[in-house]
Amino acid sequence: MGTTDLHGNVFNWDYFTGAEFDDKDHNDVGLAKISTLVRQVRADRGRGNTLLIDAGDTIQGTQLSYYYAKVDPITGPRGPVHPMARAMNAIGYDAAALGNHEFDYGIPLLRKFAEQCDFPLLAANALDAKTARPAFAPYWMTQLRTPFGRPVRVAVLGLTNPGIAIWDKVHVRGKMTFPGLVEQAAKYVPRLRSMGADVVLVSAHSGTSGTSSYGDQLPHVENAAALVARQVPGIDAILVGHAHAEIAEYRVKNEKTGREVVLSEPLKWGQRLTLFDFDLVWERGRWQVESVGAKVLNSNVAAEDREIVALLGGEHRKVMAYVGEVIGTSVRRMMADEAPYKDVPIIDFINHVQAQTVRAGLVGTEYAGLPVLSQASCFSRTAVVPVGDVTIREVAGLYPFDNTLEARVLTGAQLRAYLEFSARYYVRTAPGGGVELAKLTNADGTPDYNYDAVSGVTYEIDIAKAPGGRITKLCWEGKPVVDDARFVLAVNNYRASGGGNFPHVASAPQVWSASEEIRNTIIAWVREKGTIDPAQFASEGWILTREGAPVFYSPLEHRPYKQCFCCR
Repeated sequence: MGTTDLHGNVFNWDYFTGAEFDDKDHNDVGLAKISTLVRQVRADRGRGNTLLIDAGDTIQGTQLSYYYAKVDPITGPRGPVHPMARAMNAIGYDAAALGNHEFDYGIPLLRKFAEQCDFPLLAANALDAKTARPAFAPYWMTQLRTPFGRPVRVAVLGLTNPGIAIWDKVHVRGKMTFPGLVEQAAKYVPRLRSMGADVVLVSAHSGTSGTSSYGDQLPHVENAAALVARQVPGIDAILVGHAHAEIAEYRVKNEKTGREVVLSEPLKWGQRLTLFDFDLVWERGRWQVESVGAKVLNSNVAAEDREIVALLGGEHRKVMAYVGEVIGTSVRRMMADEAPYKDVPIIDFINHVQAQTVRAGLVGTEYAGLPVLSQASCFSRTAVVPVGDVTIREVAGLYPFDNTLEARVLTGAQLRAYLEFSARYYVRTAPGGGVELAKLTNADGTPDYNYDAVSGVTYEIDIAKAPGGRITKLCWEGKPVVDDARFVLAVNNYRASGGGNFPHVASAPQVWSASEEIRNTIIAWVREKGTIDPAQFASEGWILTREGAPVFYSPLEHRPYKQCFCCR
């Protein structure tokens, strides 16, 4: 059995809404649900005939995991046991690969988490930078009894993601290196076979696509699980992670042996449990894998395990109280419902905090004099900052993703190309007549989070034009942006590492970065300032037009946008 990308989810609960988790497909999340499925499988197959592994990204992602990393950290003098360790120990995990997000809170916290787990954390391609020796256990082996008196030796090889060297370089630079998955699998799989392994499993925090979101910044492929299956002989199955995809069963033929390797990726956050079935036969004095099959079990058919709920109820209540804490007040109510097609204050707020944070980080550097722009997306159309008291939950709800902040330098020409790419989000709409909002956005399936609004400049998006020629009147401080102008863009790490495939940003010079999640940066800003006043940051930086005519009225002035607004 296998899980992956649990991202701090123990309960079927959304800490940002203060209610049970739900999505459009009515999925459920959390280890409490997974525990019930595991119990059912063990009862059906026999406890001694099953193993339970994970493919990484365990200790980051929810306010529950953040609380025990930052608010009441497990590394404290009398630090608690991490709730993910407590839950996984109670469920009975046998081994887990490390994900890239395991490194987000630093190596000391990761080491402490590893100490608290009753199972090994594996990463054959996480090496000590000085000795080139494994920084964590590369593999784990066990024996399963059989009715025939001949035990089956099973080996689990753990592989993590080379992108850690980029995404968490503030924590790992000079301390650890991360060679390629294929390279390290080719080293260890023959060793495991020579040690008598009858079954070789790989738990890989790496998707199947063969692509990398960080371009050519590293020589190693980010999503290499299928490459490992294809190029390294001797593997029977791979538990896949990292890509947040659902792959019940994917068969890849090994180039050297012609044998099929079965891959499976259960959906993130404990929404699915992968179940691999191995049929073995005794041949020529050893067990041989005759066939492998895989499927996924849906956690929404399972009740939460009462033992897990009771075990971690106290931690859950602590975090609920924490996210309900009032940290400031807002002068105005801000909503995100119109953010996909209007420049609204709630997105300006995100950009304001990001730009301020980057400016502070650039003080004293050669880039301090450059204009700082910022990008943000509408991550949730239901996000609201109420007038009056504002809680951690409401601020965190603006930024439900786990992105961190960095700064890249773009030229004026690159900025224009970036905005043109973003503007493909809109369906081409002829001038004249009304606009059907339900059909205006998400062109060609582009999700809301892949449309960026950029603050610090002003521009118009002409949706009557074809994508690629929509950005007009691009100005900075009232003057047209020239091609060789230089700007610092405050940008999230997902976008900066190639997420969404926006042009130029992934290869642009990085001049600053932080390991803190953006949502927690915003929370800290509200705590410090005390008051959110849109008058300090709300602007009319961009508008939609059709052949120069504004599509909507100004949300701030309740009148049509001026024809030329970059010079007002």
